[in-house]
Amino acid sequence: YFVTAVFLACMIGLSHVPNSDMFPRMDAGDLLLFYRLDKDVRSQDVVLLEKVTPDSEGEKELYCARVVAVAGDTVEISDDEKLIINGNRMIESNIFYSTPRYESGIEYPLTLGEGQCFVLVDSREGGMDSRWFGPVEKDEIAGTVITVLRRNNL
Repeated sequence: YFVTAVFLACMIGLSHVPNSDMFPRMDAGDLLLFYRLDKDVRSQDVVLLEKVTPDSEGEKELYCARVVAVAGDTVEISDDEKLIINGNRMIESNIFYSTPRYESGIEYPLTLGEGQCFVLVDSREGGMDSRWFGPVEKDEIAGTVITVLRRNNL
């Protein structure tokens, strides 16, 4: 049983949602079950990532966000706060907020390199994501979220 438990712990992780940036689908404190082994993310995957950000003073911080673009894609955020991937305006039926640009030094249009992805949070106005800290590298991804356990239903 010990070997099985160790094996599962290497594949599956348990973490909390670090903030309310993914509201209303996830809220701060909800528990996340995530798969550690697959780092080849696809568009619309929700991922946990550990990123050194401009404000983190060299320390890795935990973020949860949705992948909107992968290697080879070109990302643009229009003046009217719409997400554009590879020249196509994205219709995001489950996102209820506009997607403003941040004054963070990210130059648009941005073409992602090999092993990079662009992530956005669901609560787009003021959320911490690739508009703030830039593209996410494959080795910064802790895992892909499998399920959410709501803290208010535990």
